[in-house]
Formats: sequence, structure tokens, C-alpha cells
Amino acid sequence: MARSSTPFQRVLISGGSGFVGAATARAFAEKHPECAITIIDLQPPGPTHVVPDSASFIRIDITNADETSKVLQQVRPDVVVHTAGIVPSLAERFGRRLKKHVWRVNVEGTRNMLEAAKGSGVDAFVYTSTCCVVTDDMRMPYPNIDEGWPTSPTSLIYGESKAAAEALVIQQSSDEMRTCAIRPSVLCGPGDYQLVPSIHACIAKRETPFVIGTGLNLWDVTYVTNIADAHVLGAENLMTSRTAAGEAFFIQNNEPITFRDFCLAIWAHFGHFPSFELHIPEGLAYLAGMVSEALTWISGGAATLSRGSVRDACAIRYANGEKARLILGYEARVGIEEGIRLSCEDYARRLGIELPSSSKQKEE
Repeated sequence: MARSSTPFQRVLISGGSGFVGAATARAFAEKHPECAITIIDLQPPGPTHVVPDSASFIRIDITNADETSKVLQQVRPDVVVHTAGIVPSLAERFGRRLKKHVWRVNVEGTRNMLEAAKGSGVDAFVYTSTCCVVTDDMRMPYPNIDEGWPTSPTSLIYGESKAAAEALVIQQSSDEMRTCAIRPSVLCGPGDYQLVPSIHACIAKRETPFVIGTGLNLWDVTYVTNIADAHVLGAENLMTSRTAAGEAFFIQNNEPITFRDFCLAIWAHFGHFPSFELHIPEGLAYLAGMVSEALTWISGGAATLSRGSVRDACAIRYANGEKARLILGYEARVGIEEGIRLSCEDYARRLGIELPSSSKQKEE
């Protein structure tokens, strides 16, 4: 990403110690090295999600309105990038047990950030939304969707909370403080704690031969630094041409991949190749998920197979990136093949193992 003249002097990133926030801090530092970056988060930056050495850190809880207002008055940023939020774990994704907590952080925390930003004279507010504001309504497929698709009143907790928060952000866009929303797809990259780890875990569980449904359903998967680039582009636009003000943008690699091919690519990097394939009809898998939910409810555990996880695995979810290209000038810098490789290399380092070489994989 080429450096450009800086239209802002101070950027504050909420959730900057996390997966997306840290990548976004690195992207700002790369393109605008003269810009002062402040990270606010409950946890300080660590070795998993690396942030620029020049970034300042302030520990706060965004659900505390007074604390949030005080910090933004202190920093007086030109731009706020609000990445902080709760993403339920895969085990909790399809239930409603965490609704109150998720809503408090994702919706009320966003409301606090908006009020604090307005009160401290922020010029631009970029919100990390998600494609789930549309796609968490799992009753239908989502092929090549665009920003004209409505959010749904019937959804999972995460999609519901992010849709409500996104609406707050868009409604607050004005001449005094321009706002926009970035809607990432499913993410991979350094520090990914959900997607690649859960797919890699299928090797040890001997689940890799099983294909739920056709295996041909297309997904968007995005490398995290591409999402970080989109946040920088959003901030630049809001501070210059302002054509992104009041808008939401689907952001992805623009290279849809079948869920099965994505899994096979990850397993291959770890030297694993399923010796056979067994296709399980979606209806049968859905029934098995229902039984699994009942058994784990009785035992008090968490279901690894559920009706929701079956629908997830069979879902068609990919978006049209034309709006982001035309207004933000967004193009994915890291392609999906390279993104998968880099994600697997990072996860292998965290596991303390060495990936087999490409030549060894071919020989096997």
C-alpha cells in the first residue's frame, strides 16, 4: 500500500489489540507513518496481534460511557475506527445465551463511542460491521449480494447486534462527523482464532473425509490485511471526497471459494489429504445436528455439530465488491491462495510445529 499525504493527524482505534484492530493499526502506520495512533481496548496489545511500536495504548471499557468520553476528550482524534466488539465463539454462535452481553458491547458500546466521538470533535468515524448483518438470516442463500440487500429482523445474535449498531453509525453521519461502515466477510490471517483453527482441528477428529451437502457452495473468505486496507481507505475518503459518508460496504477478497476447497487447502498445507470422501445429505446432517443439540443439552456441554453449523457449512455467501471498488478504490492486495498459505504458516508457528515443504506435499 503506497504512502500518501495524510489528511488526518490523530487516529483512535477501539479494539486495537484484537485481530482486525491490530491489523488496521499496522495498515495506518504503513500508509501514514506520521499519523499518531492511539489504541483503546480492555486488553493491552500482545504477541499474537502485533501493533506498531509507535502506537499508544489506553485501557478502557467502551461500555462505560463516562470513561469512553473522557478518553476521547483526552486524545482528540480526527478519525475514530471502531473495531471493538464481541464475536461469539463457534460453540455459542447459534444460541442466544450470550444475547445480553453481546448486545451490551456491540450496540451500547457503539452508541457510547459515537456520543464520545461527537463530543470530542471527531471528523470521521469508520465502523467495523460485518456481512452477517445480512447473511446471519440463514433461511436463504446469498449469491453475489450487494449493499441493496436489507438486513433481516430474523437473525443470529451476532448479526442482529451488528445490524443495530451499524444503523446507529449510519444515522449519525453528518457534515460535522462523517460515518461509514465496513462489512468484512469471514476472515483469516495472522492471529485468527476461529476459522483456520477449527478447520485444522478436523484432522485430529478424523472428520476430513465427510462432506456435508454438495461441498460446492461458494463462500467469501478475506485475508485480514485486506480488511485493514479498507478501513484506511474509508477514513481517507471521509476526510477528503466524503463520497463514502453514510454508506456501508461489503469487503472481501472478491475470489469466492467453495467451502470444501477452502478446507482442503488448509489441510494440504498441514500435509493432510483425505483418503476418501463421504457425502452426507444436508437433511440427514441437519437431523444429526438436532440430535447432537439434544444430547449436549442433557449433558450440559456445547454442541460441536448443530443445526446451525450444518446450515453454515452448506451456506452460499459471497458479495459483489463493485461499490467498494468505485467509491473507496478498494482492491484486495493479498489473494486468497496466498492468504490461506500465510494463515496456515502463522497458525503452525502458534502451534509450535513446522509445515511440510511444498515438494514433500507433492511427493505424498
